[in-house]
Amino acid sequence: MARIPARALSAAVLVTTGLVSGAPLAAATPTPTPTPSSTPTARVLPTITATLDPALSVGGERLAEMNAVITDLPSGVPAPPEVADVAWVVADAETGDIIAAKNPHAHLLPASTLKTLTAIHLLPRLEPDAVLEATPTEVNAEGTRVGMVVGATYTAEQLFQALVMSSANDAAYGLAALNGGLDKTVTELNALAAELGAHDTVVADPSGLDAPGQHSSAYDLALFGREAINTPAYVELATAKTAAFPSVTTRASRSRSTYAIGNHNKLLWNYPGTIGVKNGYTKAAHRTFIGAARRGEKTYIVTEMYGTESSAWRPAASLLDWAFAYGDRAAPVGRLVDRGEVPTPPTGGERDGQSKSAQASGRGQGSSVTATLAQPSGAVTPTLLPVAGAGLLVLLILGSRIGRRRRVPAHAGRHRA
Repeated sequence: MARIPARALSAAVLVTTGLVSGAPLAAATPTPTPTPSSTPTARVLPTITATLDPALSVGGERLAEMNAVITDLPSGVPAPPEVADVAWVVADAETGDIIAAKNPHAHLLPASTLKTLTAIHLLPRLEPDAVLEATPTEVNAEGTRVGMVVGATYTAEQLFQALVMSSANDAAYGLAALNGGLDKTVTELNALAAELGAHDTVVADPSGLDAPGQHSSAYDLALFGREAINTPAYVELATAKTAAFPSVTTRASRSRSTYAIGNHNKLLWNYPGTIGVKNGYTKAAHRTFIGAARRGEKTYIVTEMYGTESSAWRPAASLLDWAFAYGDRAAPVGRLVDRGEVPTPPTGGERDGQSKSAQASGRGQGSSVTATLAQPSGAVTPTLLPVAGAGLLVLLILGSRIGRRRRVPAHAGRHRA
């Protein structure tokens, strides 16, 4: 399979922009005993129009519910704070209990959170000192790049740092090359997703750049996050704030200089106890995120998809604040399945909107659901554009394709898949 370029479109998902007042979602320095805000966020979000048979819902029947926050709370426990995400999950990393969720099984674009799956698959398979000589395939990757140079050599360790910390798409393709190529890597990533029980996920590009047929869900991202924080090599990468990445060899000294790359996960810089995991963004996916934090004996995982809040970390922080304050009193509404527990999608129920492409591929036949974002009232009638083949139809106003961007310096800190 040839590398699939991102389909960056000069288009925007149609979202009604009604505004209401709201308090900050999380304090800049959260305390061990926070008091989360439940004030409504200042946005009206798109809604999921598809339905899912509860019998096909991996992790529990209640996780099939759509367009509502799913909780089971006793008297005296406030609802989770409202966040401007189409889908999200809060789960106890130790027990796997999901204590709150919204649209957990809706198919949405994962953007660079998919790099989490790429990293946890390749870390045990590639020797840290394995060497790649960069080619135009890696160097000309679309979106965020660490700045590889054709003909220069890089170790797998350096590429993993760039992948996890700086969200570098050139590093993703370099690691795939070390693993035997894109075709092989994509096949293996889909197999790993199935083994983890992540049947909402179809991988087409190991970088997470938007590609036809590719999608995931907030539930699946939580499975990836749990696997990541149980992988010490990944946690080491995800919690490092800076690293040195090699530049080119100078003719004068024949020595190779380095430059600093930084961790793009803003939660790591702002929220005490953060242990990962990965941020993501494309224009079509909007903001996506997998986060995890530990305080004392408790560790919680938060995932977000199609986030519209401008802050890259406050929504996750507010959900984590709520989890640490009230998670022990919240009854589970579902659970993260164990690795190998559900290797094939559940069958036998009925679903609304399952695409033929998903049926033909053999992926997404069970727990997943086609996520169609509803058109807000009063909006211009859009053209339906399938941007994720097997699962996702997003309402887009068609525009011209954005051309391939010039290389982004590593210090620019842009988040594009």
